[in-house]
Amino acid sequence: MIDFSPTPFPPSGRHVPVVIVGAGPAGLALANVLRSARVDCVVLEAESRPFIEQRPRAGFIEEWAVRALERHGLAVRLLEQAQTHTECEFRIGGERHRFGYTQVSGHRHFVYPQPLLVSDLVREYADVKGGDIRFGVRDVELHDVDGETPSVSYTDPDSGERRRITCDVIAGCDGARGVTRASLPPERAHTARLDYGVGWLALLAEAPPSSDCVVFGVHPRGFAAHMARGPQVTRYYLECPPGDDAANWSHERVWSELRTRLSVAGAAPLTEGRLIEKRVLDMHNYVVQPMTYGRLFLAGDAAHLVAPIAAKGMNLALYDALTLADALVAYFHEGDTGGLRGYSAACLRRVWEYQEFSEWFAELLHGPSSQDPFRAGNAGARLRRLFDSPVAAAAFAESYIGAGGGSNRR
Repeated sequence: MIDFSPTPFPPSGRHVPVVIVGAGPAGLALANVLRSARVDCVVLEAESRPFIEQRPRAGFIEEWAVRALERHGLAVRLLEQAQTHTECEFRIGGERHRFGYTQVSGHRHFVYPQPLLVSDLVREYADVKGGDIRFGVRDVELHDVDGETPSVSYTDPDSGERRRITCDVIAGCDGARGVTRASLPPERAHTARLDYGVGWLALLAEAPPSSDCVVFGVHPRGFAAHMARGPQVTRYYLECPPGDDAANWSHERVWSELRTRLSVAGAAPLTEGRLIEKRVLDMHNYVVQPMTYGRLFLAGDAAHLVAPIAAKGMNLALYDALTLADALVAYFHEGDTGGLRGYSAACLRRVWEYQEFSEWFAELLHGPSSQDPFRAGNAGARLRRLFDSPVAAAAFAESYIGAGGGSNRR
């Protein structure tokens, strides 16, 4: 058991209570809350500021997350500019099926691309609050994570010098390929994995949305999806073989396949445009258990990955960050270690709820294209039950909007 008494201040060198590795939504949300609570921290980011503010990622934010950000003063521009969605649509067998999840659950989604949220959080932390964030750092290493004097070292991008910061706590918010998750000893952390056996071709099109809601195309040729990212940009997905090469998908092939899988009677034709992103995602999930080791606390994709089947990744990252922020503020201001000791269990409860829903939803979306009559039959039964049973509709809406689970953030 780690002793959470404060780290002795070193005779020389920089010491801060918290070092945050990674400047994505989790790291920046955490940094902002700590800064507002007068808990000093340093954020280390391998990429440049322009890069993280332009990197295309998720765009759907659950209402509980928006309200939590709003309580911390971090949602001003989001609330001014974000669209809201209250329905989704399933297209299957040439028919459209609208599902009004807000009518069922009372909650809605906010459409706000992750680069905009990251820009807001960087500006608030660095420019408004004067927080310490260091971009372009290289060769980050963690030291003495399970001891009393943890530290993080890195190479300064300008001078090329090695620098070291001692701290009380390290927050690992640097994603699936970051150094913090790799610092966990294999014998102290177990990673549970699920491979869906399919790929998704992720596309961004310079084209206005062709629908006023998210559209899920369930088709024998493969799943397809339409998701607005703004008034002039739309996210599309196409199911493809795992490991496929995005170069195999020409502009003409992409739009032909989207029309085939998403066209139904009564629906407006797709508005086509230039494809500004094409990449293949192999659909898989993982969960690291526990999400802590010594004085290292993982958050977001460093701790778990949810395939973008139900737009849960950024929402889980924000949940982790805000939960960890509460625990750290209580620790540094009141000496209360309960939140830190219970952090992993608190987050994993929600993580597994989202993972279970993701797997359930994946079978609904991918079953008809699996070439397995049993899976296809199950997928059809799930969809029919969703529209025929008020109880099933309520359960789906609660999971889809993230309103379930033991969270005090709503």
